[in-house]
Amino acid sequence: MAQALLYKEVVFNEDKPVISVLFETNFTKEIRIAMHKGTEMAKHQTSFPIVIEIVDGEINFGVNGEVLNLKKGALIALDGGVPHDLKAEENSIIRLTLTKYDETSRVEKTIG
Repeated sequence: MAQALLYKEVVFNEDKPVISVLFETNFTKEIRIAMHKGTEMAKHQTSFPIVIEIVDGEINFGVNGEVLNLKKGALIALDGGVPHDLKAEENSIIRLTLTKYDETSRVEKTIG
């Protein structure tokens, strides 16, 4: 069994998103990304499919040449190899689900 609290000990950094691994299972890695208003994640992609949930806040999500305004409660799934970028329009908490084959360090590298 794995368990986590999405709102526990959330830290926002004015300079860059804060990445926290919530837990890993036999098939996924659940990650929390805390983005301070105005922070960005530059265009990046993964080799594996991902699922993103906006737990709180609002982000602009760039994908396929358009910008989607995603608010609390929104979910989006992407196949591997799809470039995307994020900008927080307000303080936001994002849950990122990775396949167990993906590396958490790859996500950390996208924030510098």
